[in-house]
Amino acid sequence: MTDRGLFVLAPRMCQSTSQRAIAGPQVWFRVVHIAAGGHHRAPCDGMCEQTVEITLGPKGTFKKGNTANLRRQVSAGRIVNTLSQPRPERTLPKEPKTPRIVELLRTAMDWQRQLDAGEVHSQAEIARREGITRARVTQVMGLLRLAPAIKEHLLALPGTTGRAAISERALRAVVRLERTKQRAVFRALIARS
Repeated sequence: MTDRGLFVLAPRMCQSTSQRAIAGPQVWFRVVHIAAGGHHRAPCDGMCEQTVEITLGPKGTFKKGNTANLRRQVSAGRIVNTLSQPRPERTLPKEPKTPRIVELLRTAMDWQRQLDAGEVHSQAEIARREGITRARVTQVMGLLRLAPAIKEHLLALPGTTGRAAISERALRAVVRLERTKQRAVFRALIARS
């Protein structure tokens, strides 16, 4: 008990067994609630209402919901431990992310700018600096062969919380085509997604 009359309570799991080996199931219990007063928080002389969860089996059984509750009156000086009910975890809404294809196209444009400005001498130098293979640099730089209208469309894609509608892998086939045919294939690709 602290100087303010509050109890300092530490969560603890208890196991009830005797000294002899038991062939049957083990009984586990945990205190999940202590009311300030008696039944329905009505004040009583130094007594508190305590709710105890009881289950058979190992500790993990509490998570499966196979429990029974027991309420009892306990003197305030006899309370040993408590364990609060676990709160359900809230999943926060995902932040919209820039689609991967937009990031790759911007990266390719930046690498091309570096090559044109003489900041780097070759794609091999970019690969060494970035820690990727030269083949991967070539794949990313290949996005620059897309028609200007397609590049504009890709750069204008909004952020998404799920899977992007257009993938780099799907665009590899478009990159290999002549620019006049790229738009028709790209429109069909968008229509499918």
